[in-house]
Amino acid sequence: MSAASGAAPALKGGTPSCVPVHVGIIMDGNRRWARARGLPSALGHKAGADAVRRTVEAAAKSGVGWLTLFAFSSENWRRPEDEVRDLTGLLRFYLRHEIAALHRNKVRLRVIGERERFGPETVAAIQEAEALTANNTGLNLTVALSYGSRAEIAAAARSLAQDVAAGRLEAESVDEAMLTRRLFTLGMPDPDLIIRTSGEQRLSNFLLWQAAYAELWFTDTLWPDFGATQLAEAIGSYARRERRYGAG
Repeated sequence: MSAASGAAPALKGGTPSCVPVHVGIIMDGNRRWARARGLPSALGHKAGADAVRRTVEAAAKSGVGWLTLFAFSSENWRRPEDEVRDLTGLLRFYLRHEIAALHRNKVRLRVIGERERFGPETVAAIQEAEALTANNTGLNLTVALSYGSRAEIAAAARSLAQDVAAGRLEAESVDEAMLTRRLFTLGMPDPDLIIRTSGEQRLSNFLLWQAAYAELWFTDTLWPDFGATQLAEAIGSYARRERRYGAG
């Protein structure tokens, strides 16, 4: 069961009548999916990578312009060492073997978060992938790696405080827009819709500043089972909502 209910929105040419510009997804449930099948966590993460491929394709076909995937949180470093090793190895494999397909489909890749924690080999692979796809004009795919929203906001606040202390900035001039420009997501629109899989109903330190007015949609579907059907259901729910941004 998901948070969505009611009839599907009217379709025009196979596209929902109101498609979010920017969708963020908290991809949760890989380990539970593996445990339910008696498989090691590594195979759950591999199945999750297959779901990424399906979802990227579905988002592009749906008319979504920006897709941000929460792939590895700053808290995930606390997981068992062998699982972190499997996850980082899968990341390097994905960057090497999937980037050509993303480039072919005109997807522009961007990575946010503390990428340096993954080591020079992975950082180099990320930089190469971003450079290769930098001029693509299709779906904007952002992957959050070693990302935590509280740390992101704190870093932006420190940057502003340093400029104030150095006399480069008047404290009275600091506003929301100024802080926003110092976040990882500079140049990106705020998310319109945040999806979380696996039945959990929380943001887990994902885009806390940016998601202030995002619509939220939760599903019991585990991430490895997520695909075009679930994305269409989430977009359908979004299309039926009236967004007021705090207005009456």
